[in-house]
Amino acid sequence: MARKRVVIVGAGGYSGAELVSILSRHVGAEIVGLFASARREKGDQPGKFDEIFPRFRGICDLPVLPYSHEAAAALKPDAVFLATPHEASVELAPDLLKLGAVVLDLSAAFRLKNPGLYPKHYGFEHSHAALLKDAVYGLPELFREAISRAFLIAVPGCYPTSAILPLAPLQRAGLIRAGTRPIIDSASGVTGAGRGANVKYLLAEVSLQPYGVLSHRHQPEIDAYAGLPTLFTPHLVAFDRGILSTIHVDLVPGTTAEAVGSVYARAYSNEPFVRLLPPKSFPAVADVRHTNFCDIGFALDEHHSHLIISSAIDNLVKGAAGQAVQCMNLRFGLGETAALHPRHGAMA
Repeated sequence: MARKRVVIVGAGGYSGAELVSILSRHVGAEIVGLFASARREKGDQPGKFDEIFPRFRGICDLPVLPYSHEAAAALKPDAVFLATPHEASVELAPDLLKLGAVVLDLSAAFRLKNPGLYPKHYGFEHSHAALLKDAVYGLPELFREAISRAFLIAVPGCYPTSAILPLAPLQRAGLIRAGTRPIIDSASGVTGAGRGANVKYLLAEVSLQPYGVLSHRHQPEIDAYAGLPTLFTPHLVAFDRGILSTIHVDLVPGTTAEAVGSVYARAYSNEPFVRLLPPKSFPAVADVRHTNFCDIGFALDEHHSHLIISSAIDNLVKGAAGQAVQCMNLRFGLGETAALHPRHGAMA
């Protein structure tokens, strides 16, 4: 089988670099072009990839070029990854789709089906709302079959991935008490804020604190794909990468820990990238760094039917680039775990 020709737009950011890291050792894909984001800051001139990220010396020395549609089209890509701002993805995706390429968008530009939510949560009017109905949410554990046929894949956000994977099976099984809202407290490393220079993200400035309280843009995404209203509060933490989410859920009275465990086992026991921890064991960010795994642990107060779940992911891998490659693998029949699982050339 010929290797799939892959283009990355936004290669100079953290998610773009993670895509190069994964795809550079993918036996079924070849990176044929790297482009800077269409909205890079003035003065931030593209160069060779290994000059921007020296750790890639001897691995990838492709030039990171200013984006143009003509240059991308000339590369005849099978797949294009958009690690770009939301507004940029909205404008780039339609023309790329006309080329016949599969577009895997790591922004939120096509995650929400209702175009009316974009002005409120993302600050722009969606100029290609007709594409929203065709976009497939790229969470393989829930939408594997649709992903395998899609041309526009909306790769989930990092916070939503950490919340939806623990909540969706419970909601689908009818175990969450009607009229209640799960409470999601999530902590993320600073790479979740992107690579742009900002004083408040300097190590000496970062302190554990909540932000976006009752107003975070990922709230509607979590609610839509978890299947119920939630209360989501993110926190910024002074480490580089990873997300830990602790979720409080009121269950139907009489629900047992065994019932919860059975629901998770049915949903995820055969999933290559969800690891269910032993009873009353909880995940740690360190355990998922540089991997595409989501680790999930829980404990149940049966007297009050109150469930506490904790999940951990690497925000740049399962929360972004790794999940995007997982979707690409599914879409092209390359083997879902290719370049992602420790047994198949995973991240170092």
